[in-house]
Amino acid sequence: MTKDIERLAAGLEDGLIDRRRDLHRFPEAAWTEFRTASMVAAALSAAGYEVRLGQDVVRRESMLGVPTEEELATHMERAVAQGGDPALIGRMQGGLTGVVGELACGDGPVVALRFDMDANDLDEARDEEHRPCRDGFASINPGVMHACGHDGHVAIGLGVAELLAGIRDRLHGTVRLIFQPGEEGVRGAGPMVDAGALDGVDYLLGGHIGFRVPRTGQLVCGVGGFLATTKFDATFTGVAAHAGAAPEQGRNALLAAASAALNLHAIPRHGQGASRISVGVLNAGQGRNVVPPNALIKGETRGQTTAINDFMYERAREVLAGAARMYGVDLDLTVAGRSVSGRSDPELAALVRREARAMDFFDPTEIIETIDLRGSEDFALMLAEVQSRGGLGTYLMLGSDLAAGHHNARFDFDERCLAPGAALFARCALGCMALPKRL
Repeated sequence: MTKDIERLAAGLEDGLIDRRRDLHRFPEAAWTEFRTASMVAAALSAAGYEVRLGQDVVRRESMLGVPTEEELATHMERAVAQGGDPALIGRMQGGLTGVVGELACGDGPVVALRFDMDANDLDEARDEEHRPCRDGFASINPGVMHACGHDGHVAIGLGVAELLAGIRDRLHGTVRLIFQPGEEGVRGAGPMVDAGALDGVDYLLGGHIGFRVPRTGQLVCGVGGFLATTKFDATFTGVAAHAGAAPEQGRNALLAAASAALNLHAIPRHGQGASRISVGVLNAGQGRNVVPPNALIKGETRGQTTAINDFMYERAREVLAGAARMYGVDLDLTVAGRSVSGRSDPELAALVRREARAMDFFDPTEIIETIDLRGSEDFALMLAEVQSRGGLGTYLMLGSDLAAGHHNARFDFDERCLAPGAALFARCALGCMALPKRL
């Protein structure tokens, strides 16, 4: 049966590439994946999956970093104009763009596979040296680009859906395919966990194209070292005044934010493991002769463990509040994203390795058991949810030659990894179905 999967996946290759390029041309950022999600839902339904979407799989109250209602409405209109299904998109109002497809095939474990859908806030390169531009599938949406391979993840996920549906009479258990919005900024997993998308899952797999494995044929079977993280927006509100005639009447939000930015980076590192602090954005002021009444910091903390990250964020809150008090301005602090620390289960990583070694595509000398991510991914929230209930999970890295690094305007990957990637996930799902239920 596993050899059948590879043969069937090879037959899907052209379609997977076409789908990836279509998604690349029409990218959508976090909570605005209306076109993408509607196409996923339609494809899953056509393949025979029971499909849930919108408020059935995303808890509205848990959503972080959501665009305004006006912005969401604009993106919904654009999605319809670009070929999205209006009826399906209408069920995603408010940015509820998660999709879950389930294929129930009798008694056996519940195996969940997660694929993220969102693009980056980035303008794509526009010259002929950049293959997507040269071949006509570069982003047509200003300020948005698939610079992290999530277009490939969606294509692989729908390939897996087709492969498993084609052999459903030989499956024993339940396949649950989770298409997640808002991975960038670690915003989408939490609301799906809170909505119950991981309930009853015995085995969970996820993965990424090209990260830490920049050559086609490489594979990491299980990732550890997920850094916990908190993303935050700090808005300082002061009082404007004439900078020459009456500066004493003002309250300087720019200085408060500048002081905070410097002192955030002065927070002591943690002695029990890696810790991080970053101020990525500081916007402030209105004019050279006006005491600045407004400032915005966008920053993040990270930690090797969730406890270390919590320490860093609490110190960050103290620094921000102290700077606001020192300059007599107001502070509004909001969490824009979060995830926890985590580590793949060795038992499931070993299953991935076994399946990969049986495939001709992967270089056996480049199949790596485990590696530390040294970054953050909100898959860790899903992993923690499954593990807390007694299930197992792993996160794999699918090697690919890259034109440029992730989150770069020239990012592109080797599409030869798509069909074998779908085959590997499908083989692993079958392997998990042969294991005992854990819940």
